[in-house]
Amino acid sequence: MKLKENSSYNKIHGIYYTPHKMASEMIRLFVNQRDVTSVLEPSCGDGVFIQEINKSFGETANIEAVEIEKKETDKLQKKYAGSNVKIVNEDFFEYYSKNEKRKFNLIIGNPPYIRYQYLTAEQRTELSHILLKHNMKQNKLINAWVAFTIACASMVAKEGALAFVVPAELLQVVYARDLRKYLMAEFNEINIVAFNELTFDEIEQEVVLLVCRKTKDIKGMRIIQVANVDELKHIELGKYPFHAYEDNTDKWTKYFNSSDEIEILNSIKTDNRFQKLSDVSLINVGITTGNNNYFSIDKQTNQKYHLEDFCMPLLGKSCQVKSVLFEKKDLLSNYEKGKRSYLLVIDAQDRKYLPKNLIEYIELGESSGANLGYKCSIRDYWYSVPSVWVPDAFFSRRNNLYPKLLLNKCSAVSTDTMHRMKFLNNTNPEKIALSYYNSVSLAFTEVCGRSYGGGVLEILPSEAGNIYVPIIEKIDDEMIRHHLKKIDELIRKNDDIEVVLDYVDKILLQDQLGMNESECKKYRNVWLNLRSRRLGRSK
Repeated sequence: MKLKENSSYNKIHGIYYTPHKMASEMIRLFVNQRDVTSVLEPSCGDGVFIQEINKSFGETANIEAVEIEKKETDKLQKKYAGSNVKIVNEDFFEYYSKNEKRKFNLIIGNPPYIRYQYLTAEQRTELSHILLKHNMKQNKLINAWVAFTIACASMVAKEGALAFVVPAELLQVVYARDLRKYLMAEFNEINIVAFNELTFDEIEQEVVLLVCRKTKDIKGMRIIQVANVDELKHIELGKYPFHAYEDNTDKWTKYFNSSDEIEILNSIKTDNRFQKLSDVSLINVGITTGNNNYFSIDKQTNQKYHLEDFCMPLLGKSCQVKSVLFEKKDLLSNYEKGKRSYLLVIDAQDRKYLPKNLIEYIELGESSGANLGYKCSIRDYWYSVPSVWVPDAFFSRRNNLYPKLLLNKCSAVSTDTMHRMKFLNNTNPEKIALSYYNSVSLAFTEVCGRSYGGGVLEILPSEAGNIYVPIIEKIDDEMIRHHLKKIDELIRKNDDIEVVLDYVDKILLQDQLGMNESECKKYRNVWLNLRSRRLGRSK
């Protein structure tokens, strides 16, 4: 994240104008002319939605358009003087505080995407107040578009509609959980159009079209996926089915699956042959060093400063190992290849008690500014990294083809590029590692995690804990080690993880749990479809 002073004005203020063809297609697809007599455009920018509404309907609807940028409102006031359009130069949240009781048939636009880091203390308080007003938890760390959407949703009239361009984070991030729940409570019908390609050239931010309606009939959720904005003109809404709402705050990415696929995923949650990873393990973020490059030691640095007596074995990144078992041979191989394979661990004490070579390395860090980062600067001794402990296993945080669960066979630690796992109640780590590599569990990795425009799957500790794995009861420890060694060999020799899934699906899901091959194939398809969608956006 760039500091505020280094960011562009548009980025700080979330100013990214909507393409005309997107605005036009939103109106064609989702807006019924007969229902529209009053329109609110809460962040009108250059007025693209005003223009497209008048083009489609004529000047039959009264439009109220709010914009904080005076240079834009000056132009729009001149352009629409004496017309059906009223232009208001004001911060929307101030406008909302004075007009929250008003109702509109249609609220349409592109809320400003302002990260909480760029909001003033007063703005954060306003956003938090909006959440509280609508029975949500106060949260000053949400991005502006969340509170913006909540406020506007509350102003939609009976049988009205909300049509927004919003970040795809809506579908999956934790901080939008309450918003998802609120929208399902307020609207009978939610339509989402997702794009395989990035829509705004200026940002690496994936967006979706969100159109919510208050209808007489209960309909549900409908998700439509297209390659790009140009494909919107080919959409016929009647071809796409609705999914019934589910009474929870799960991520909406599951709705990319068919109703049958959603049903089989839900069936696992009540199947006593499966358990969550959180049922058998504690999952924490890796060690927060404050400066991974400085505290992670490679061979060249060690040879120069002789730091081995103050180092612990390190799994720096998941790409540093291609296996299920992280063994000493893997550690040494990484070290010889020049990878950062050890973590500098210094007791919290005055440097005058430390050996000369270590003092020299500490001074090197200070000369390069390694001590100035926030995490380092708040420590009593900046060079002493806290919360260092050896986990039973690692779980990869950011992933390409699939997330890895790696058993720790060399007493290694990890930075925050990996999560740390500690197993509970004498759980056999090898049993859990074996149970993870199957089609059901990998399907849940895609459902539980979140992806971004670049196609990377990120899984947080709480999300990893929600991954379901089969319970192994009828295989003894010796046979578990045999199977684990087999899949470790397969992963080391083959880039295709499906070879491993075929093996584990057979010995666990079919032979042990009694699932048939057709059932396993359904879960495999869920995983492959969601993964293909995610990876497709990296192109």
